[in-house]
Amino acid sequence: MMAAPGERAADLDRLRNGPEWDVLVVGGGATGLGCAVDAAARGYRTLLVERGDYAGGTSSRSTKLIHGGVRYLRQGDLALVRHALAERARLLANAAPLVRPLPFVIPLRGLGERLRYGAGLKLYDLLAGARGIAASELLDRRQTLAALPGLRGDGVVGGVRYWDAQFDDARLAVTLMRSARDRGATCLNYCALIGLLKAGGRVCGGVLRDAESGEEFAVRARAVINATGVYADAVRRLDDAGTAPLLTPSQGIHLVVDADFLPGASALLVPETEDGRVMFAIPWLGKVLLGTTDTARDDLPDEPLPLAGEVDFVLRTAAGVLARPPRRSDVRSVFAGLRPLLAPAAGSPGGKVSPAALSREHAIVVGDSGLLTVTGGKWTTYRWMAEQVVDRAAAVAGLPAGVCETRGLCLHACADGGGSVYGSDAAAVAALPGAGSALHPALPYDEAMVRFAFRCEGARTIEDVLARRTRALFIDAAAAEAAIGRVAEILDEELAPSPARLQALQTAALLAARRFRLS
Repeated sequence: MMAAPGERAADLDRLRNGPEWDVLVVGGGATGLGCAVDAAARGYRTLLVERGDYAGGTSSRSTKLIHGGVRYLRQGDLALVRHALAERARLLANAAPLVRPLPFVIPLRGLGERLRYGAGLKLYDLLAGARGIAASELLDRRQTLAALPGLRGDGVVGGVRYWDAQFDDARLAVTLMRSARDRGATCLNYCALIGLLKAGGRVCGGVLRDAESGEEFAVRARAVINATGVYADAVRRLDDAGTAPLLTPSQGIHLVVDADFLPGASALLVPETEDGRVMFAIPWLGKVLLGTTDTARDDLPDEPLPLAGEVDFVLRTAAGVLARPPRRSDVRSVFAGLRPLLAPAAGSPGGKVSPAALSREHAIVVGDSGLLTVTGGKWTTYRWMAEQVVDRAAAVAGLPAGVCETRGLCLHACADGGGSVYGSDAAAVAALPGAGSALHPALPYDEAMVRFAFRCEGARTIEDVLARRTRALFIDAAAAEAAIGRVAEILDEELAPSPARLQALQTAALLAARRFRLS
């Protein structure tokens, strides 16, 4: 299904001349997109704006897991685990081409670990109930080494296997955007909130700026939802300059290496690293994803970069469990993201709290003006979070009662979608010019996918294509950099930017590629 010509121009025209919106969602990450799908599915006139690209920040830089959270069992947060496992089952059903079961193996090095992790994962099975993927099971040494080729075997006496799920985070975000549009929502990337409209002390809309033209729009909305992740406090300060912060940001990084470091279909979980969290080695898109870290930050850079100590930590931890220790020269790509962790309650005992100990739950806060903020949480629970915040928005704004439809709602192109990540859109992609013409020999993408990204998936820049419509920058930054010229040629054909803008987009893509490479 091709997008109508001038779709973005038509969307901008709605901002100029459209009626009052029922719901304005600010933020095009996992939570904001989930809110837009939920609100539009209830029949509300819904507008979503994102200052950059959809999932351009944290939501494209996750560990690529849809999971209940084994580590939260140790923290005793059984309610969060139960909710997350329920949402895992919904995503496996509603986004089947994008979310797939994945076996994990924890190597064990003694009877104590066998009892501890075996019992813990049986509790995980119990919490999943009938929605479980498969039961966990204890493995002997031979079975463990067979399940994890490439594992360093010294000291390993056995293992335990359990099941969670894996996904492509940015592609799920784009699918959510298209699902919202399918239900009548207007979604605009590169359109920033720069101020809030108020009447009688109540928020009644926002002032928006189109990043491409600089044009500003004052749009009215009955409910405004702040779903801007780590930037939620900045939006709250537009409403109340003296508001207390909700968040303590934390940085996580991942390294991507070739699949021969851990060949096979199972992921490896290191249950306790030197900083007290878990680390994964996960097969993903023909590579292995290593991570993650949890480093407190007191700043919010738009493009977070890995710290030298973080890279060393991941490589050191991987060297302790892999038979062939990866070196810096083996890293194909590195990426960093900022997590919007909820700050500990003011005045709590114990002084500073490590990021690993902070809550992964979410919070919904309604300001005195009626501004709704939702933050915290994780990809797995995005739908549950969205359901709750749209319920609150309807109550605060006096919207007509609407029943949440998303629990059983198949996402765009995901019903009977086959094995392609494009689902039932795969035939439309294959019909485009460039189908079968590889973008680069080291990348699993063709030129038709690039055209589809510009025509149908809201891509506006070269980086949008290489980082989020495909995952080229995430799996091989050098190959992605080599493909910039060809993507630029296709962008020129599809969007016809000015020569100056095209050159600026190429320069920006080169800078992005260098951020994904270890210096």
